[in-house]
Amino acid sequence: MALSPQVPELGALELLLEVARQGSVGRAAGVLGISQPAASARIKGMERQIGVALLERSPRGSRPTPAGRLVVEWARQVVEAAQALDAGIAALREDRDARLRVVASLTVAEYLMPGWLLALHSALPGTAVTLRTANSQAVAQQVLAGEADLGFVEGSRTPPGLGGVAVAADRLVVVVAPDHPWARRRSPVGAAELAATPLVLREPGSGTREVLDRALGGPAVPLLELASTTALKAAALAGAGPVCLSELAVADELATRRLVEVELAGLDLRRPLRAVWPAGQRPAGPARELLALTGTAAGGVLKRLNRKT
Repeated sequence: MALSPQVPELGALELLLEVARQGSVGRAAGVLGISQPAASARIKGMERQIGVALLERSPRGSRPTPAGRLVVEWARQVVEAAQALDAGIAALREDRDARLRVVASLTVAEYLMPGWLLALHSALPGTAVTLRTANSQAVAQQVLAGEADLGFVEGSRTPPGLGGVAVAADRLVVVVAPDHPWARRRSPVGAAELAATPLVLREPGSGTREVLDRALGGPAVPLLELASTTALKAAALAGAGPVCLSELAVADELATRRLVEVELAGLDLRRPLRAVWPAGQRPAGPARELLALTGTAAGGVLKRLNRKT
């Protein structure tokens, strides 16, 4: 229910209470840091708004009228309630600023998040951070359910119901062991051949799988489905077959030739890495600070990887 036009604003009620305490409009104005003419004008405006005289003025000062005493008592309750609200909001903000819940896809959590969290610790050393990992589909679900303050996903689109922004770029690669026939191949592998070849893949619901399937125009053929980047790399190093995973994950292995990148033709496997949050709720507190740090930190990681490869 909307308040009537006769209800004064909170600042006017605080002034009235101070006049009642000090016994003088001038002294009340001094306590509140405003001029006496401004305080007098505000009291008169409040009297016109309410429709009754609130103060009896004399050379010795000002005191509430009978009606003014009632308004002072009501004003005290309103101001005390507003102060309680203010204190409660401050406590909520302190609690929010003391912790940060993050859920991130495996690629982001393993290869980018450590640097971001180190930068966050330098900026906000008192913030306790909880980091969980999941595939991109599960990340979106946890953020939508309010189980995380900020999420990080892989994929070409922001998941439904979420707002988001790209914080880094990544590229999927197909890698094989050095003794695999594709390691010595001179011609690129085309989309049709790759789509027909059983691959070692992430599980459905992962951002890696979503980007690959989209690029191929349909589901890739799984030789194995593994739920972690570490397992994918181990399979590639063991010679299980062609493996599709993030370039971030195999930068060292490619640089040392323990794995070989397969040249592809007619496929765009680039993808953004996104920070996500519930639509209409811009990140605040430590989540906002982490979001601001990601661009610079991610850029540094990617530049180092590019130098290695």
